[in-house]
Amino acid sequence: MIFSVKIGGEAGFGIMTTGLLFSKIASRLGYEVIDYVEYPSLVRGGHNAYEITVSDEKNNALKKEIDYLICLNKDTFLKQKHLLHKESIVVYDKEDFDFEENFIKVNLPFKKIIQELKGQAIMKNTIALGGILALLGADIKVLNELIKEQFLKKGEIIVSFNQSFAQKGYEQIKNNYFSLIKNYLIEKKDKQEKIVVSGNDAFSLGSVIADCRFYCAYPMTPSSSVLTNLASWQDKTNMIVRHAEDEISVINTALGASFAGARSAVGTSGGGFALMVESLSFAGIAEIPIVVFLASRPGPATGMPTWTEQGDLLFACFAGHGEFPKIVLAPGDQKEMIDLTLKAFNLADIYQTPVIILSDMYLSEGHRSIDKKLIDEIINKYKINRGKLLTEKPQENQEFKILNYKRYKITEDGISERLLPGIPGYFYQANSYEHLEDGHTTEDSKPRIDQVDKRNRKWITYLKQDFQMPNIYGDKDAQIIFVSWGSTKGIILEAQNYLEKKDIKTGFYHFNYVYPLDKEKIKKLFLEKKRYILVENNSWAQFGKLLSMETGVEIEEKILRYDGRPINLDDIILKFN
Repeated sequence: MIFSVKIGGEAGFGIMTTGLLFSKIASRLGYEVIDYVEYPSLVRGGHNAYEITVSDEKNNALKKEIDYLICLNKDTFLKQKHLLHKESIVVYDKEDFDFEENFIKVNLPFKKIIQELKGQAIMKNTIALGGILALLGADIKVLNELIKEQFLKKGEIIVSFNQSFAQKGYEQIKNNYFSLIKNYLIEKKDKQEKIVVSGNDAFSLGSVIADCRFYCAYPMTPSSSVLTNLASWQDKTNMIVRHAEDEISVINTALGASFAGARSAVGTSGGGFALMVESLSFAGIAEIPIVVFLASRPGPATGMPTWTEQGDLLFACFAGHGEFPKIVLAPGDQKEMIDLTLKAFNLADIYQTPVIILSDMYLSEGHRSIDKKLIDEIINKYKINRGKLLTEKPQENQEFKILNYKRYKITEDGISERLLPGIPGYFYQANSYEHLEDGHTTEDSKPRIDQVDKRNRKWITYLKQDFQMPNIYGDKDAQIIFVSWGSTKGIILEAQNYLEKKDIKTGFYHFNYVYPLDKEKIKKLFLEKKRYILVENNSWAQFGKLLSMETGVEIEEKILRYDGRPINLDDIILKFN
């Protein structure tokens, strides 16, 4: 069983809250959930829509067609009706608008209920939730529990007041449209407990598990909720969370905290990351670990701030003046976001260099259900690796080390022992200049070459020890191979399932470790003459360019989308019609 619900209305009427509450309800009942939100970049007004796909088995992508459309205004119907099918159920208020199209009509009198219960127009969303649960044959108890959790701080009177609106919507549907409660029934299933998380939630959770001690950001969609998440958890985590005055201050503050020994991270989107670039280079030459969460949106400039695109890959890989190593990771879903966040903090410490985690609006603000057991397993397995740290003070007969500690010592693996400030007996100079092994600045030829080569050897070590090849899904021997990275993972997996039912076998190379790439190993994946199809949410085929640049592999056939919307099933399967 799989079905979709979409709730739409005017901004400011709690559409986001309503959609997330429904996702949580379905998850608590034991179902798989994946959702996505659409909203304009306006301070006030405009149309908001929240879509949720619910299934009783593992699902990786949103369903394209809408089975239940909840219209809190006429605009919702007009904007979404092209996604309806003849069996779609449209919930709306006849007093607000009506329509002639041949869909199943369900009149839910929002205005009348609000007048009867002496509420405000914003209560439409609570009425709608009660109504949709009735249509799905679900017990309203779960919704009442969530309402209690949400409003308990405001007192029992407020809780009961909100529950009365949900109950009224529930009863209205149950009493008048009982015959429609048959299409999709969601009853409590005895399954593993799940939690509903967004990509930003997953990064936040991963940062806490990884023992991040300092997070700094200036709010920028779609990364902003990481800042609010971590700030709200400070009392429990003891993490220092700072909202700085701009992105330049953000990264410099975080680099100071990292220099002092605290695991540190920053979060932003493309425009904010642009302001951080100079200090990213400083992290490169001073060899200071830093994790950067970069949630991209359509650019250039302000672009489309509340929509999605994989447009910052090449920017992330080549950001910074001069040459220095960095590592770029790209999770494909929320679970991978947690896994790669944990690895990012270790990699930043081990290689003493920036590690960038790439996300986008689709992954950052979309939610999906994850088994809570998986989170517990991740926590139990994770081991913090701080890399080469100098943590012990010298013995009495080792005072000579005061003059001989070499912070930037030339090493075979490119990694030098890092000093945490405050350890007696050691010191060094750290700044943005080229330097000798002991940190003193230099402009001489030989030490410059030595230090550049030393830093570059970090990549050689990384490729040998920590780089991971793409995950391969489907039939690796198939003649059709999809190639992609990051958040396109789910929809490609669904496309593979669809094509398999049509007796079309496919394989899928999904890259999480996107920069640097191991040339020799990756070239071997493309030695056979097959139909390789690159799938990306941008117009330049940026990963295709990177793959060609790093390995010499050229992929001619491409599926690209860059209108601010995530790639859907039709974008892929139309290639095979």
